[in-house]
Amino acid sequence: MESRRTKSEIVKMLLNSNIDAKDEEELLNLLVDQPISIDVDKEQDSKKTFGDIVADKLSEIAGSWTFIICFTLFLLSWIIINGIVLKEKAFDKYPFILLNLLLSCIAALQAPIIMMSQNRQAKKDSMRHQNDYRVDLKSELILEELHDKIDAILIKQEQLEKTLNNLENKKGGSKDEIL
Repeated sequence: MESRRTKSEIVKMLLNSNIDAKDEEELLNLLVDQPISIDVDKEQDSKKTFGDIVADKLSEIAGSWTFIICFTLFLLSWIIINGIVLKEKAFDKYPFILLNLLLSCIAALQAPIIMMSQNRQAKKDSMRHQNDYRVDLKSELILEELHDKIDAILIKQEQLEKTLNNLENKKGGSKDEIL
């Protein structure tokens, strides 16, 4: 009994362009019969660390209108409380140095966390593009194989028509009478 080649052997043959017709057929069957697409979101979610989850959640919150409105209200409240309500007894008098320090710290922490989330999203997009390429390649191979099969069917059909015409000419009847 003939042993089937492993995927790695077939890939090595592909890389070396060392393929005969039988091996090419086996490669096509391997590519056509086995699923190659993956669920990128599920794959990435399975690899998420706690830090990744926190970064994604923070990016989701910080990039929302709710956050912008709440943070604007916080800033206005800070300025009103320290600039108008408490005036001389304010814990952060004008020019609000403590508020500036707080904003700088938030920005210094928030930016890299959002960048981590964006980098992970870029990797996910890259995986999605690679997956699309593999699926497109598989579809192209399937279409090529179907095209070859249709060509073979057309050739057989032409041969049958020639055979029928030869029989018709020999017997002197029409195709319908012969059938």
